[in-house]
Amino acid sequence: MAGPVKSRLHRAATSPSQRGTEESPLVKWLLIGVAFAFLSLFLLLPLVNVFAQALSKGLQFYLNSLTSPDTHAAIRLTLIVAAVCVPLNLVFGLAAAWAVAKFEFRGKSLLVTLIDLPFSVSPVVAGLIYVVLFGRQGYLGPWLDTHNIQIIFAVPGIVLATVFVTFPFVARELIPVMQATGTEQEQAALTLGASGWRTFWHVTLPSVKWGLLYGVILCNARAMGEFGAVSVVSGHITGQTETMPLRVQALYEGGAGASGAAAFAVASLLALLALVTLGLKTLLEWKQAHDYARAQQTTPEAGPAIAKRTASTWP
Repeated sequence: MAGPVKSRLHRAATSPSQRGTEESPLVKWLLIGVAFAFLSLFLLLPLVNVFAQALSKGLQFYLNSLTSPDTHAAIRLTLIVAAVCVPLNLVFGLAAAWAVAKFEFRGKSLLVTLIDLPFSVSPVVAGLIYVVLFGRQGYLGPWLDTHNIQIIFAVPGIVLATVFVTFPFVARELIPVMQATGTEQEQAALTLGASGWRTFWHVTLPSVKWGLLYGVILCNARAMGEFGAVSVVSGHITGQTETMPLRVQALYEGGAGASGAAAFAVASLLALLALVTLGLKTLLEWKQAHDYARAQQTTPEAGPAIAKRTASTWP
């Protein structure tokens, strides 16, 4: 009698509770349906509407809207700003993540707080800060005006504002990755005689490459789509300081039907950028998970062995 009772008690104690983790099929499909309905209403339908409105006047009008001189200038300026901001944030993100994840020093928590600052400050406020600093009536305005240097209502101001709102992305993606990889491989490489730069280039960087690419993709998408801070510092000068988001606003506020269709045509490029970013993000997440699963199958001695093999190739 005691044997069957003990067996049932053992199964009850060792088997996981199904009540808290499994719901009835009705509840499960109801939650899935609500999620899909929400996504369709607030994400899918607006996205489809952007492309429908962009092509409402025909393919030729769509192409003409994208190749107009002012729109072409906005696209070119957007690409220039992204080409400047992304490498700057790449260098800063690598340096900040390496310092935070690999070293202990005074002011480390302050550095992490400053990295997160653009997430808590409104982009419009960030733009106003640059206007107060570099505007003609700002603190540095008279000196800049004397030396014929223009930052606000010019490309440098747009670059500065975009750098501010985008610099957390690379660092925030790299910090947890570097913390997860630890310092064993770097210590092994340094013990074998590698310099700090060679250790970073041959050991640290390859271990965080997918997180780095992920951060660069997100940084580029935000740089090309930034509106608030750029709107404050640009001056909305058509053909000179209008980026793609500002061009969309200018066309949409034109009032005419053709102008509205042209605004959706430019907006469709930003929507395509968002879709490409989402696709690359999903691909990198899958690749990173695949590499992590493969790394879990290696022995604990694999890290020092890799560092030793890498160090043996250094001149």
